[in-house]
Amino acid sequence: MAIREIAQMGNPILYRNAAAVADPTDPEIARLAEDMKDTLIHVGGSGIAAPQVYESLRLVVYRVSARLIEDAAVEVDPWVVLVNPVLTLDAGETLTGWERCLSIPGLHGKVSRPGSLTMTYQNLQGTEITLAAQGALATLLQHECDHLDGVLYPMRMTDLSKLEFNAEPGHLAQDIADGVKVWPVLQDLVDAWPGRSRWLDE
Repeated sequence: MAIREIAQMGNPILYRNAAAVADPTDPEIARLAEDMKDTLIHVGGSGIAAPQVYESLRLVVYRVSARLIEDAAVEVDPWVVLVNPVLTLDAGETLTGWERCLSIPGLHGKVSRPGSLTMTYQNLQGTEITLAAQGALATLLQHECDHLDGVLYPMRMTDLSKLEFNAEPGHLAQDIADGVKVWPVLQDLVDAWPGRSRWLDE
């Protein structure tokens, strides 16, 4: 297939409501999903939404990591394609965690989101599926589906002091030192940070 260019924060397509996919079984939708998968593999990402590759359609592709399986006991293929997903967020526990985005390179931020949800979507065969998710998977689904409604994660943040450059992950480093569990890619940022000892007085 093909590796697609990723739209960056500020591009108008990232702030639009994406259109519903009229026919999930359309071969063009399957080709787009394959391109999104190839793009994710190329950049080493976990999930991507169609508007991020300049297609204003309600389509998301993500891959299941060991952490997602641990947090949500669901049996799924390693690659999941969501066509026209609809999220129903559960009232109750809120999770606050660190997020990055392919459309916002070089930054990460701390975002609070509902800790569980129910989602309905169609697959590429047109079958409607219902999925319950919690923890890391619920966060990933909210992050990616936000892209379908023109929302980027900084727009969900309530404390912009926790938006920081990957090269200076001070608040993130403090959270990790305090025992907060983060994605391995975020742990790697802190492990490689020369200023860690100055921030944490190690």
